[in-house]
Amino acid sequence: MKTKMRLQHIVLFCVGFFPITLMAQDRNIPNWRPYDKTGINVFEGAKDTSTYFDGIKPRIGAGFTMQFQNLKHENPTALNNTVGSYSSSTGSVAGNKLKDITAGFQTAQANLYFDVPLAPGITMNLTLYLSSKHHNETWVKGGYIQIDRLPFRNEVLDGIMKYATIKVGHMEVDYGDAHFRRSDCGQTLYNPFMESNIMDAYATEIGAEVYLKHNGLFGMVGVTNGMIKGNVDSLYYKNNADGKLHKSPSLLAKVGFDKKLAEKFRLRASLSYYGNQSSGSNTLYGGDRSGSNYQYVMEEASSNPSSTTGAGTPLAFSGRFNPGFTKKINAGMFNVFAKYSGLEVFGTYEKSSGRNASEAKTRDASQYAVDAVYRFFPKENVFLGVRYNEVTARPANSTAGTGAGAITYTQDVKINRVALAAGWFVTNNILMKGEYVVQKYKDFPTADYRSGGKFNGYVIEAVVGF
Repeated sequence: MKTKMRLQHIVLFCVGFFPITLMAQDRNIPNWRPYDKTGINVFEGAKDTSTYFDGIKPRIGAGFTMQFQNLKHENPTALNNTVGSYSSSTGSVAGNKLKDITAGFQTAQANLYFDVPLAPGITMNLTLYLSSKHHNETWVKGGYIQIDRLPFRNEVLDGIMKYATIKVGHMEVDYGDAHFRRSDCGQTLYNPFMESNIMDAYATEIGAEVYLKHNGLFGMVGVTNGMIKGNVDSLYYKNNADGKLHKSPSLLAKVGFDKKLAEKFRLRASLSYYGNQSSGSNTLYGGDRSGSNYQYVMEEASSNPSSTTGAGTPLAFSGRFNPGFTKKINAGMFNVFAKYSGLEVFGTYEKSSGRNASEAKTRDASQYAVDAVYRFFPKENVFLGVRYNEVTARPANSTAGTGAGAITYTQDVKINRVALAAGWFVTNNILMKGEYVVQKYKDFPTADYRSGGKFNGYVIEAVVGF
């Protein structure tokens, strides 16, 4: 009933508000990333102080995605490959057989965007998830104010603001460059493939970021609350092995170079850092509130399949790996992007370490990914792509485990993915794309349901963005 009422509110909002707003919609949003094909390969955006301000005229945008999936999975070396009965008291099931899946359509996803110029050089963004796999009701992803020009005149500050940009709000943190190419709920148009990296570095947090940009060089420093939402409660009642009950902010930094070096050649390289030394619940690798674009793959079977697996794990993030650095984390990412004519190459190398609240020692995780995409024809409206992604990490030891009980990880585990993709932009706003994917799980102990795991098959996706 709750979902139904929310959908009714959305429909009434669209019918009543959209026609009035669209009449005065402003297309000239400074430093704005378009939600159609022209937004591809846009990262932080160029410094813009010249866009004319013509009053508060909101721009309404949206992203819609629907997928058809035909994937198969297996875990032949899992020790206890059976289905047990679900226990609500322990959140466990006495088996680790994988969930039965068939070919079919996934849940459709939808985003709604508001971009509003508030004053010369000052804009606001608000993003909503209208439909996702993680939540069945409307959620606010986040919102922020971006300042490229101060509302008061000062000679010294005006000189600084020629190169500076300030972002403040509850927003997607700018750690690394991979998050600019990931699929984000209904907005999957920027991503040539179906999914983001296996270890998906993405989070929305409350804070501020300050950028300096000049002649292709850029830098950023930022500070956030280090959690996915506002939180004022104490850590006293949480299991903290180190005894640290304070909450520390997250610190961000980024430096890089992005410039067109010749008529057909663009090169970008960046180095990023994200760190939090005592978080209440950090979600850098689990902050996506929308969900994976591979549905139910490598998930345990359960007598309560609509919400969780037998181990109590949400089914929203299938195919991803979260190292669980919720208490302490230090992460660095290096990215390279090169485009020559229709050929694009994007690379990621990431190294991170951290632990959860119950651990005394840190663990390590690393990943690398590289993809090559070639866009055909003068308008680059057809593309082919290939991607390889590999993660090496030490999971946290489990005290609950699956049906086999506690799991001790004595060595690193590995996950790798190979994806082949093709797409066609029917218009700048309409994309059809498909992908064939193979993902393998290696060195997981037999007590882990992912032991010997593998999934493969294809996903077809239809996308609208405007």
